[in-house]
Amino acid sequence: MMAKLTAHAVILAGGRGTRFWPRSRMRTPKQLLNIVGNAAGNATMLQQTVKRLLPVFPASRMWVVTNAEQAAAVRRNVPRIGAARVLAEPVGRNTAAAIGLAAIHIARKDPEALIAVLPADHYIADAARYQSVVRAALAVAARGPNLVVLGIPPTRPETGYGYIERADEADGEAGVPVHAVARFTEKPALAQAEEYLASGRYYWNAGMFFWRVSTFLDCLQRFLPATHDALLRLEKLLGTARYAKALKNIYPQLENISVDYAVMERATRVERAAGLGVYVLPADVGWSDIGSWAAVYELLARAEDENVSAGEFAAIDASGNFLWSPKKFVAAVGVRDLVVVETRDALLIVPRGRAQDVGKVVQWLEERKRKELL
Repeated sequence: MMAKLTAHAVILAGGRGTRFWPRSRMRTPKQLLNIVGNAAGNATMLQQTVKRLLPVFPASRMWVVTNAEQAAAVRRNVPRIGAARVLAEPVGRNTAAAIGLAAIHIARKDPEALIAVLPADHYIADAARYQSVVRAALAVAARGPNLVVLGIPPTRPETGYGYIERADEADGEAGVPVHAVARFTEKPALAQAEEYLASGRYYWNAGMFFWRVSTFLDCLQRFLPATHDALLRLEKLLGTARYAKALKNIYPQLENISVDYAVMERATRVERAAGLGVYVLPADVGWSDIGSWAAVYELLARAEDENVSAGEFAAIDASGNFLWSPKKFVAAVGVRDLVVVETRDALLIVPRGRAQDVGKVVQWLEERKRKELL
């Protein structure tokens, strides 16, 4: 079946990456930066994502959904994708709407295409294994009206991720296990996360989805009918002079909801009645969402308590620090477990254990209208 269907990759690149301030700004967000330093050469996170996908999808079948403020920078960042396949949201309406916008463009060209929905700013250590799992997921999506998600085997009782519980029954696709999904659960308390980890039945939800474009649009019609109808009005205007104005008028009306809540969770509850299959494929691929400066440190540190620096430094009675100041010599004396990030106009100093709170700095700046620092 898959041999008869073309596959497109939809890369979601609309986030601001506020937890990576001061490097990540409105026009230069996380996905347009080389956050992991020498671990990936000089490529931005988006460029790394495109390179990782090219063995599976030609550039002519890749799409990027971003926001209006970042669209020009995204087009410059990945010119081989083509400007027409970089889709700019006039306002943010979460992932269900963003995927829907890409879906109507793809459906206009190929109503039975397969779609892979993938974040622009994740790190994958084992690209070859990842590509094998992606091909298997596409094959499962090609079998019928199926919704497929990749599940990351958890390595710790993480409370900041959503989880996917697999059912007992399983088959396989090209050597990759395929499990029916029992349920999706959102960010659990620590005790519950520990139970999930011990059970071996749960995976982290990394936001990587696969389906036919027709299956996704049918799900939108079932679960978000107003959004579905609005997108169809937009689809009729694709390629016309009226599209740009209609996009600005219609898109803000779409429901602001994630695809996890809008489609995946609801489909799991009604799968038999709706004729849908919801499946998870384990993806042990060295994944990280690189959600904070602390995660960057964990990715780059080769030993416990090692100091990690982007430039020349000296550490005296100092350990566990992440230092990003590539143009200046940094001396760290008597400090441990700090994140220090310097840019031309700002300096961040935060304990590694509080790195998730960096987004609060952005909120503080927004409240005081400090646009020059945003």
